[in-house]
Amino acid sequence: MFAYVMVGTNNVKRAAKFYDAALKPLGLVRTGGSDRHLGYGPKSTPKKSKFYVTKPYNKKAATFGNGTMISLEAKSKRAVDGFHAAAIANGGKDDGKPGPRPADGNNYVAYARDPDGNKICAYCAKAK
Repeated sequence: MFAYVMVGTNNVKRAAKFYDAALKPLGLVRTGGSDRHLGYGPKSTPKKSKFYVTKPYNKKAATFGNGTMISLEAKSKRAVDGFHAAAIANGGKDDGKPGPRPADGNNYVAYARDPDGNKICAYCAKAK
């Protein structure tokens, strides 16, 4: 359904540090970039970037959307935990610690804000 997802940044170097670390536990790696953007895709098929971080084309400040969230699929609870820990350790802010959602459910998620305020979620359906 989606061709790709893109979030804005005001500092590509800072964003690279955050996303390189936070996406690694989810099996995503940096697939390319420049001084204006970064691309990420699956480690197994790095030419299939689907997630991008970029300075806005109009050269205005990047801002995050209120109510906007990007959710990335994780293969396990361990990957969700790794995403959250790496995100926080690399300039992100906690926006929901890893755990089941709903509280008595069997989906396992964690939320973090990147250094520019974008809300990123790692999501594992029917986690064991």
